[in-house]
Amino acid sequence: MSDTLLDVQGLSVYHGQLCAVDDVSFSLRRGEILAMIGANGAGKSTLLRTIAGLHRPSSGVVTFNGVDLAKLSPNRRVGLGISLVPEGRRLFSSMTLEENLLVGAHHANEGPFNIPRIYELFDWMPGRRKQSVWQLSGGEQQAVAIGRALVANPRVLLLDELSLGLAPIVIERIYALVPEIVAQGVSILIVEQDVAQGVAVADRVHCLLEGRTSLVGAPADFTSDQIDRAYFGAHMSNATLPEGMEE
Repeated sequence: MSDTLLDVQGLSVYHGQLCAVDDVSFSLRRGEILAMIGANGAGKSTLLRTIAGLHRPSSGVVTFNGVDLAKLSPNRRVGLGISLVPEGRRLFSSMTLEENLLVGAHHANEGPFNIPRIYELFDWMPGRRKQSVWQLSGGEQQAVAIGRALVANPRVLLLDELSLGLAPIVIERIYALVPEIVAQGVSILIVEQDVAQGVAVADRVHCLLEGRTSLVGAPADFTSDQIDRAYFGAHMSNATLPEGMEE
């Protein structure tokens, strides 16, 4: 069995005339955490939404466990084991906390996560399960969005801008759960503007700059200066460029 679970090759995605993702390739291995970092507008969210089936690529191939996803709807992709926690949470604001979790569990795969397990991960939830989600704080809403994705029992969890708009202490609490999720057999692709958070938790890091790959490798392979230059677009030496991108 191949160690690669999610494989993206030569992916390009346009928004009208704008190329948001330009010939990006990467893979996500079983049990791995991959951080996709980059500034606002780098194409990170578009990339995740394309993997989830919410955008159609203009070129390239995305396979999951050897299955070409090109013709599969977002619902079919969830059924295969891909769950997205979207930027901005996108909860059903007219529903309660528990009702939002029930939506995620509606077509759940077999696995370790169910609503009682989510309540164990987030021990504040049981006492507020009948509360409308619009009454929750931003961090609490993010926790509900993660729980809604997990109860589908994904094999790959796509986390889009996990820390956006949250207080540092809330971010720390949410990121502390990531190793526990991976321990249950879930591979994670995290999109982050917060470089420090993404790099700290990741096995590998992939940086996008204006839709193109500017750096890829294990965090320990790079200095913070090299990562900053890839992130902000300053001139990089050959040592910082991905394989096949030498000047």
